[in-house]
Amino acid sequence: MKTALVVALIAASAATGVSAQDFGFTGRTFSVDLGAGASYGPDYPGSDDGEASPWLIWRNAGFDSDGSTDLQGFGISPSFNVVGEREASDNDDLAGMKDINAAYELGLKVSYGAGPLTAFGTVRRGFDGHEGLTGELGAKYRTELSDRVTLWSGVELGYGNGDYTSTYFGVTPEEARAGRPAYDIGGGFTSAAISFEARYAVTDTIALLGEVQYGKLIGDAADSPVVQDKYQPSLRVGIVRKFSFGF
Repeated sequence: MKTALVVALIAASAATGVSAQDFGFTGRTFSVDLGAGASYGPDYPGSDDGEASPWLIWRNAGFDSDGSTDLQGFGISPSFNVVGEREASDNDDLAGMKDINAAYELGLKVSYGAGPLTAFGTVRRGFDGHEGLTGELGAKYRTELSDRVTLWSGVELGYGNGDYTSTYFGVTPEEARAGRPAYDIGGGFTSAAISFEARYAVTDTIALLGEVQYGKLIGDAADSPVVQDKYQPSLRVGIVRKFSFGF
């Protein structure tokens, strides 16, 4: 499923370039960084245990006038995410809780770039593991350390509606029989995070990425009986290739 998603993203990007040429527009370029890597972080939202998982990378998607990596102005692009499954048998802290399948999230990202600063907002709808709406609001600042090394410093707030938060942070009366209190939770902001991402350009089209994120659960999500640790750090490394389609 995850491999198929990467292939689908590449195919969709190619289709975008072809259809644009058919309409006869010129002087613009659609570019996107696609790749894969590995991630290490909490094994479920609120866990105090970590696990490694694949990282599917979709970065810097948008339009520019000269094929550069500095996308400026207003932009809109797809937003994807995968939330791993949560199985009660894997963690004693989840005794009595229902299992949650892996969730596949699909939506949109809206951004605005002005010089080195980019503000963004995302919204995604979940499938399988949860059926709710979730996303992030944030900003990142770009620093060019050299011709090949770029650093992004970012801040963001994560949010979810009631369907999303009840899936990962709620406790039903049935689940409460295992000894924890029942917990009914509504929608709202669920997390805050700062991040640092470094990019090393191996060639004009291939780059290595590394990201450290220090997140914290906030609001009603942080108070859930399911949460074992409010602090949720993560580390990700990967490789991407830039695809550009002029039209």
